[in-house]
Amino acid sequence: RRQRQMVIIDRVKTLATPANILVLDEPTNDLDMETLDLLQELIANYPGTVLLVSHDRDFLDRTVTSVISPEENGRWLEYAGGYSDMAAQKRGAQKEARKAEKPKTAASGSSAAAAPKPAGAATKLSFKQKFALENLPKEIAKLEAAIAKAEAEMADPALFTKNPDRFSKLAGAIEKDRAALAKAEDEWLELEMLRAEMEG
Repeated sequence: RRQRQMVIIDRVKTLATPANILVLDEPTNDLDMETLDLLQELIANYPGTVLLVSHDRDFLDRTVTSVISPEENGRWLEYAGGYSDMAAQKRGAQKEARKAEKPKTAASGSSAAAAPKPAGAATKLSFKQKFALENLPKEIAKLEAAIAKAEAEMADPALFTKNPDRFSKLAGAIEKDRAALAKAEDEWLELEMLRAEMEG
């Protein structure tokens, strides 16, 4: 308890020191709710710039005005708002990207439909394609549930300190499941478009 009090005092002293930039690395670790609320208020009213590293998504939503997030190919992008805003913007960007791909596929499909079909061309989905089309939604739902469950566990502010190996394992699992989810969604979309083309 004494050590915890010293940590809190040290953080308060840091916030009280005159400066125009403040860097905080996992500042919410080991704080009770009352102290967490005080820290949140101090950060919100800080007159300078605060660079905050935290896995506490709720705390980020309450304190930050923008989030810098790692993307594919080693890129980092800045999103306006807190963590929830960033997640919403990413989902929106992914939907827009999928919509942009649809017209291209549809255009190529319509031009193919306009041309006479070669003899022996497939007029219906194969058994394997039908099976995938029926079962991919279940796989997608399962992956979404696994991601949500892992994210909920990672939302525990003390997890990284208590069990860094578990935290890393969960982060890796989420990344893997997200990649599998994107692949499954793309595969389902292609099959659904193919089915619609054949029936049309």
